[in-house]
Parts: sequence; structure tokens; C-alpha cells
Amino acid sequence: MKLGLMTAAFPTLSLEEVAAWTHESGFGAVEIAAWPTAGGERRRYAGTAHIDAEGMSAAMAAGIREMLGRNGLDISALAYYPNNLDPDPETREAAHAHLRQVVLAAEILGVEVVGTFIGRDQHRSVDDNFAEFEKVWPELVDFAGQHGVKIAIENCPMIFSADEWPGGRNLAYSPANWRRMFEIIPDDNFGLNLDPSHFVWQFIDTERAVREFGRRIFHVHAKDLEIDRDGLYLHGVMSLGVGWQVPRLPGLGEVNWSRLIAALYRAGYDGFVSVEHEDRSFEGSVELVKRGFLLARDVLRPLIV
Repeated sequence: MKLGLMTAAFPTLSLEEVAAWTHESGFGAVEIAAWPTAGGERRRYAGTAHIDAEGMSAAMAAGIREMLGRNGLDISALAYYPNNLDPDPETREAAHAHLRQVVLAAEILGVEVVGTFIGRDQHRSVDDNFAEFEKVWPELVDFAGQHGVKIAIENCPMIFSADEWPGGRNLAYSPANWRRMFEIIPDDNFGLNLDPSHFVWQFIDTERAVREFGRRIFHVHAKDLEIDRDGLYLHGVMSLGVGWQVPRLPGLGEVNWSRLIAALYRAGYDGFVSVEHEDRSFEGSVELVKRGFLLARDVLRPLIV
């Protein structure tokens, strides 16, 4: 395996600046944030564009690869996480159009994986959303396959705040839904970006998920989660995590990283583990963000070879 980081936590730095620091700090890969350069989505940890996916050319890709090569870095994935089942048709189509551009950019760059969300209409049932999934996702997966790219779906429910209530904005949050997804789309280039933090507050056994879906794991996010016991007492599980799920850096939450990494080894996973920084305790300045990544590095480095 190889340890890397997701660049979205550095929205004010250029990709070259991020790459230089990433190399100096002992990471081996970057997962490059690839939201539209024109902006649009401005939720927390989204909207960063460290490459111009829509303007990607062979010359531009060669320059990026040369720069990353000088810094001894691989690209683990391109990252674009919108609501691909947004109920607004224009918003949904804009997300699909840019996702296709990210896939094309990945092909030009020689990157195997694009990470994204299935999406969801938060006000409709799981069954209703799967009906939409069947309409739109087979074509998107087929498009990626035609360009030699794997789609890795993250398991974040996307329910952090009142505006995402009640259903959240991502359908791919549980093993039952994964099974259903892969029955509908069994294509080999359709799989998972596994983030164990989202299973902590759902009380889902991550190691069992790795055992069952190991061959479908294309990428791994290293993020931890703390359960705020006072918040859980006040709000209860009916709040679906709102008020008591606290994103943390690896080692500061409740994920047992040695057991998880061991499960990945047993499943034959030999890809990238990408630190995703969403810890408010290490925000507010570039230096604090860097300290957070270094903390995660020191927790995970002994486990990843």
C-alpha cells in the first residue's frame, strides 16, 4: 500500500506547493481535488480545484506528471464529490457533465480512479432513489469504462446538517445499498472508496465490510470519527448523527487502524490510503492543516508498507 493525502484541505495552495510539502513530509501520493475551476459548490471541504479538468490537455497532463514525478508522488485518484442524483435537473446534469470531464482528465493523466458520490434526493425513499440510480448511473459507469477509468463511490451518507435532513445526499452509505448497487451495475470498473469514519456512527462493522467487498475497494480514505457522548445523549440516534458525529484525523477517533489495515491486507488490497482532513481542531491556517496531516502520517506510517 502507499500513504497519500487528499489535496482539498489546501484550497489556498497551488498543486505544486502541495506536492512539494507532501513529498517533504513523507507521503507518496496525492488525491487531487478536481471540482470545476469556475466554482459553484461551496460546502465545507468541497469546491477546490487543483487541476483544470475541463481544460486538461496532453501537454498540461505531461507537465503535471513531470512536476509530481520530481516530487516522487503518484496520483491515487481524482476527487469530485457532488450530488449526482440532485432533484434539480440542471444541477444534476451539471454534476454529470463535470464528472465526465474529470473522467477524461483522469484518462489523459493516466489515473485509474475517480472518486465521487452516488448522490441522493434527501426527501425521497431509498427505493425511489434507486429508481433514479438505475436511470442515470449505468451510462456514467459505462462512459468511465470506455476511457479506462474506475469509479470509486464513497460511503459518506452526507447528512451533517439540517439542510441535508432527513435522508442525506448520498445513497451509498451501507452494505445493503452496496449490494443493490452492484446487482444493478456489476461492471468491474464500478466500486468503492472506503471511508471507515462513516461506519463508526452507523455502528456498521468495517472489517466485515472489507471482507465482503474487498474486490470492490478501489481506494481508501483515512479519516477517523469521534462520537460526542454528550451530543448522543441529547439528540439520540434518531438525529442520524447530527449533533454527535465529529470528524477526526486518524488516531484521534474510534477507528482501530491496525485492525482495519490488517483487514485490507487480508482482502488483498494493495492500493492507496489517502488521508482526508476534516478535523476542525487542525483548521484555521495552512500550518495547522499541515500539523494535522503529520499527525495522521505518524499514526498510519507504521502500518503501511
